[in-house]
Order: sequence, then structure tokens, then C-alpha cells
Amino acid sequence: MTELLFSYGTLQLPEVQRATFGREVPGHCDAIVGYDLDYVTITDPHVITTSGSDRHPILRPAAGAGAHVDGMVFEISATELAAADEYEVHDYRRIAVPLRSGVTAWVYVFAG
Repeated sequence: MTELLFSYGTLQLPEVQRATFGREVPGHCDAIVGYDLDYVTITDPHVITTSGSDRHPILRPAAGAGAHVDGMVFEISATELAAADEYEVHDYRRIAVPLRSGVTAWVYVFAG
């Protein structure tokens, strides 16, 4: 079964995809509406090594109308989605959301 995953951050990086999915994943541009981009400091050494940074973007619900965040939609397997869950740290939670294009995809947002 194919899963759609919307990424606005490090899961777009080829080196993160290779480490997480074992391959580079082609995708297409889309956007998530109703969220603002913020940043979180990551403390997990594996994630920092994989991404090359301890500062990662994170989505928070927006207060104002018209807010959106651009990103990429990837078609991945259920096994790859589970691998993405392992990569994302406790600051994130995965939810399904409609994107600007009308498709629904999984996305990682602020867990707080």
C-alpha cells in the first residue's frame, strides 16, 4: 500500500532519505494550509548526525488566515512510513491533513 507523506523539512534531504528509507524518494511540490513554520532543537544524536543539524523545522497551527507552508509530497510504503516515524523525535506527532492540492497526506507537526 502506498502512503503519502508531506515533508517541509529534513525528510526532503537526499542523505536523510537514503538513511531513513534506503533510497532517494521522488516527490512533487504542495503546501499545507493553516500552519506556520517554527524550529525546534533536536537532541537525538542519530537524528543530528543523519540531518547534519540540531535545528529542525516544525509545524504549529497558525493563528492567522492564509498561513501555509510549502513542501514536498512523497509516495512511500507503509514500511518507509514506519521508518519516518522512527526518524522523527518526540517533539513531533504524525497526523493526516488535506493539502492545498486536495490530497490528504501524513505530516509531522508539533507534538505539544
